[in-house]
Amino acid sequence: MALAPEDIIAFRAEAAVAAMHLFAEQGYDAVTMRAVAAELGVSAMTPYRYLANKDELFALVRAEAFRRFAERLEAAIDTDDAPTRKLIVLKRAYVKFALDQPDAYRIMFEVRTPEPSDREPREVAVQSRRAFACLHRTVAEAVAAGELDGDPLTIAHLAWASVHGLVSLHLAGRLGSGRTLAQLAAIDFELPAFARPKAKTTTKTKQRSRR
Repeated sequence: MALAPEDIIAFRAEAAVAAMHLFAEQGYDAVTMRAVAAELGVSAMTPYRYLANKDELFALVRAEAFRRFAERLEAAIDTDDAPTRKLIVLKRAYVKFALDQPDAYRIMFEVRTPEPSDREPREVAVQSRRAFACLHRTVAEAVAAGELDGDPLTIAHLAWASVHGLVSLHLAGRLGSGRTLAQLAAIDFELPAFARPKAKTTTKTKQRSRR
């Protein structure tokens, strides 16, 4: 009997959620379709009715992880705040997501297939770009408003790398006791480096302003 499109979509979504923790906890190689079937409470062959193989399942899992991440970031900056204020809020949202959903975070940035390709599956690429676009767009707004100075893409990449580094150290247990991720992330050490220099006030300027 042919499967209804809505049934295929529903099962694939359930499989992605069920497999996320398995991939994050065990790595790509250790996870089997049989293990995912057991997690879902279905027969060992059932997943193959909806998915071609483990690679396709892993792509679904990564797309789901990036989708959650993008939604969290987009919601964080859906305000009328100044761009640099949005960037601070965005940083906090990034860190909170990693703390709330460590499995999804590991799936996005740590777990890889044995022979990763330079080209991501389409939906993974779409959701990944969607997440980074939140940061890039907000940085561009800050530059346009005169709050930051420099190339928006470069600033966005450096800011992302900085926060990602903190999160990765935290997940690896390398930050040390007494120094929490939240405490370190609260220090705004990225944006000041790109703040647009204020015009210097010369003596002549001061004299003219007094007249």
